[in-house]
Amino acid sequence: TPFEVMVGAILTQNTAWANVEKAIVNLKRAKVLTPKALFAVPEKKLARLIKPSGFFNVKAKRLRIFLGYMKEHYGFSVAKMKARDLDELRKELLGVNGIGRETADSILLYALEKPTFVVDAYTKRILSRHGLCGKNDDYNVVKALFEDNLEQDTDLFNDFHAQIVNCAKDFCRTKPRCDACPLRVLFE
Repeated sequence: TPFEVMVGAILTQNTAWANVEKAIVNLKRAKVLTPKALFAVPEKKLARLIKPSGFFNVKAKRLRIFLGYMKEHYGFSVAKMKARDLDELRKELLGVNGIGRETADSILLYALEKPTFVVDAYTKRILSRHGLCGKNDDYNVVKALFEDNLEQDTDLFNDFHAQIVNCAKDFCRTKPRCDACPLRVLFE
């Protein structure tokens, strides 16, 4: 659900998705994977439920803060959030303690279907190795490379980012497999 994606975006900070999935399963088993139900869970219990995601005490606090924001601004309604203007909603999300640019953009793109590009470590790694950006380029500089050169389309951004993630996992690893990389032909 869109709400699961929001929770996942917060839980995936500094951890592998496989561990986030375990935490999501725990939340489902506890029957608390709705905004109201999750907000009602005491922080210590929430931390135990999301333990597989790592940094569980910090993430429990971040989830509670995010849920408080959802309650205060949208009455826990994902639909009301989705109805907001992209730029206004992004600014709001970035004002929520514990929500950074990548997490905000992940929530906007994947949960709320807003046309914004997500920049992650995979994106920066691929682009910097091909000379399209510097390793230390600011998030917004890299994001602009995509948003200024592609049609503003949610499905396109979603698919493009997924292709980057797959390419990075398969080829552009810490120890790269450049000889087999499908992007090699673009830069020869």
